[in-house]
Amino acid sequence: MPHVVVVGAGMAGLATAWDLVAAGEPGLRVTVLEAAPDTGGKLRTGTVAGLAVDVGAESVLARRPEAVDLAREAGLGDALTHPGGRAATVWSRGAHHPLPPRTLMGVPSDPDTARGLLDDAEVERVRAERSRPLAPLEADDVAVGALVEDRLGAAVVDRLVEPLLAGVYAGHARRLSARATVPALWAAARAGEPLLDAAARAAAGATATAGGHPSPVFAGYRGGLGRMAADLTQALRERGVDVRTGTTVRGLRRTGTGWALTVGPTVAEEEADADAVVLAVPAAPAARLLHDVAPDAAAALGEIGTASMAVVTLAVPRRVLAPVLEGAGVAGSTGFLVPPTEPVRVKAATFTFAKWAWVDALDPELVVLRASVGRAGEEAALQRDDADLVATVVDDLSTILRGRVPAPVGAHVQRWGGGLPQYAVGHLDRVARVRDAVAAHPGLAVAGASYDGVGVPAVVATGRAAAARVLEHLRAHPPAGG
Repeated sequence: MPHVVVVGAGMAGLATAWDLVAAGEPGLRVTVLEAAPDTGGKLRTGTVAGLAVDVGAESVLARRPEAVDLAREAGLGDALTHPGGRAATVWSRGAHHPLPPRTLMGVPSDPDTARGLLDDAEVERVRAERSRPLAPLEADDVAVGALVEDRLGAAVVDRLVEPLLAGVYAGHARRLSARATVPALWAAARAGEPLLDAAARAAAGATATAGGHPSPVFAGYRGGLGRMAADLTQALRERGVDVRTGTTVRGLRRTGTGWALTVGPTVAEEEADADAVVLAVPAAPAARLLHDVAPDAAAALGEIGTASMAVVTLAVPRRVLAPVLEGAGVAGSTGFLVPPTEPVRVKAATFTFAKWAWVDALDPELVVLRASVGRAGEEAALQRDDADLVATVVDDLSTILRGRVPAPVGAHVQRWGGGLPQYAVGHLDRVARVRDAVAAHPGLAVAGASYDGVGVPAVVATGRAAAARVLEHLRAHPPAGG
């Protein structure tokens, strides 16, 4: 019987496994090997004051369908939910400002919507883009911050683009690739068109997709996305997929008939045979496994940097926090973003209880909120123990909210060391080199956040593409006797 081994049980690996078994290939065996004790990767549930909530990713982009489609196909659609509350704010220069609507990663479609975050002169600088002569961008890639600053001014980068990109990549706008992170802006620049027009087209396209009515931008899962990963894992096992956690893959080599993987601790290694292999792991472990098999792919993967960050989740008394939020003018908001130019360590906060009704219902006396700390190259902010990090977050929240945030009844610190790949300028060329090198080896594929996007839908899409590649190979080259 044909056997496929998927290395990694994050959402890329789980999506790969789902598409493999959903294809209905006779006799196909699928094994998923995960080094961590749980599946889900950056989707993880933790306990804060006895309340189970997400301590990793908490939402998926609903207007990109891959993640919600996967949940529905697996019979999990009834648990999907959408956020409530008012839109997040941006805290800048001591005040909270509404996040402008209809932006494209911070680039406004209407300059006036950014007034307040931008002063009058800065708004006019943005508006002037449409009347300026714009030469087409000749470079194959450019940093998104450099592009936006040249067209719209540094203030748009610092107060809008930076906090939004940091929330997705934990990176810096002046280092991240425009082509990889905001391809619509890059395409407009290459065509010599205003970035404002690209933002307007994106906003119009979202409305058209929604049939003329605003549709939810994001989706969540009752019980948390960590629960969704666990439920998807259970659905896979019910379909016969062998999902093994706590199982490290240490080596990969080609055999005369397929592939062999070295599995387990160094003192008790075993070998697993496979007709096809999908590496759904981050760039560094993928590079190690490909070092001898596909050295060009390994070298390109080695060029992809990462950022470390932490999610600090707090449970605080509801009645004490409420007047603080009221006094700051953010009651009912889902949270706030913080530009990196501000003198605090927190780069974003989510009022989880206001964003998700299922979280708000967990405890009548407590509310849950969370903050993120750390960006690429700023690991010093994380070099403190959990208690110090919690105290730092409470102090920063108190500064931003202009009132003393109560001491938490419970706290959870989730550190994501090297957890977010950085799409530096030239990223897509590196990805092309990886895929070209891997394509030379039939029955081998890669998937994950290191390639086409760090959001859950993009990660799921890489898993589904890897499954399609493997199935095509198996159909063209069935195992002996298959």
